[in-house]
Amino acid sequence: MTRADLDKKPAEVQAMFDDVARRYDLTNDVLSLGQDRRWRHQVIAAVDPRPGELVLDLAAGTGTSSQPFRDRGATVVPCDFSVGMLRVGKQARPHLPFVAGDGTRLPFPDDTFDAVTISFGLRNIVDPDAGLRELLRVTRPGGRLVVCEFSSPTWAPFRTLYIEYLMKALPAVARAVSSAPDAYVYLAESIRAWPDQRGLAARLQRAGWTGVEWRDLSGGIVALHRGTKP
Repeated sequence: MTRADLDKKPAEVQAMFDDVARRYDLTNDVLSLGQDRRWRHQVIAAVDPRPGELVLDLAAGTGTSSQPFRDRGATVVPCDFSVGMLRVGKQARPHLPFVAGDGTRLPFPDDTFDAVTISFGLRNIVDPDAGLRELLRVTRPGGRLVVCEFSSPTWAPFRTLYIEYLMKALPAVARAVSSAPDAYVYLAESIRAWPDQRGLAARLQRAGWTGVEWRDLSGGIVALHRGTKP
């Protein structure tokens, strides 16, 4: 797969993440110049998990994004559709209850979670709008959503430079550190094809989330979107 704006075939996306799983966390750290750690901290702050709460971390991958919820006293369920990611995560964090699941058909009852979150995974769901509706379904009334996703830098000159990095430098750097560098061509294009901050906010609202707002991180490279289930 090289064109992110073509129909995504779930099996192909799943295989892609299986292939990159072994060195996924290291590659993310290198490609983001360490910013991914700051972004994860901001997700935790936005969710504001409380002791005893039940949190769904969708597209959790190896569980790097899930562990901080447990450290804060919440019960976190890391869920991902890449079995390769889950295997690597279970080896590193055997204490976390990893669950295999499709973002469009989550294996959880209605009104289950106090909070749901997805970081850098919504754009990889075959139908992101269906994914947002599924997240709404499994969230209890009054529960909260936090989406952390790549977005559009707000300063035009920087936005141009960023797109050049995505399409040229990112795949080149990935070849040096990733276990499946060709996958990062797809990932770069998926970021470029993704809607901007306002566009994603509109999709959250159409899915049924209320009180939708966002905050830019790193000049708009990443945006945190929040919503509440009515």
